[in-house]
Amino acid sequence: MNTIFLPMFAHVILCAVLYGLLTIARAPSIWGLGQRADGSNPYQSIQSKLSANLSKQFEWPMFFHLICVLLISSGSQISSVYCLLAWVFIAGRVMHSGVQVFTANIRLRGIVFTINFIAVIAMWLMYCIEKMF
Repeated sequence: MNTIFLPMFAHVILCAVLYGLLTIARAPSIWGLGQRADGSNPYQSIQSKLSANLSKQFEWPMFFHLICVLLISSGSQISSVYCLLAWVFIAGRVMHSGVQVFTANIRLRGIVFTINFIAVIAMWLMYCIEKMF
């Protein structure tokens, strides 16, 4: 198995976990499970944050998955630097989710996103340099 595949799969698992949490957070509104006595959803505030974070999993990560697919399809040995950067990206995605869902700290979220951004840009730059030279 190609080692770059594992971080890709980890991102899929992160998305599945977020979908599961969103389903649980929506249960009081959709199915009436876990409603407060007044009929309101106790998870209303986290539901919107989970939904927004899940949407973010299909924006910048697209560039991560694309570079990984390019690396896999090239058929050549993938360096450990690519794998390290891929895991940095995944760690950043997990941190980004935690910050976005459980805090209102936009500044921290921006810093954490920068980790993801730099990891993917570095992967793309390495790939482009390798292909040019």
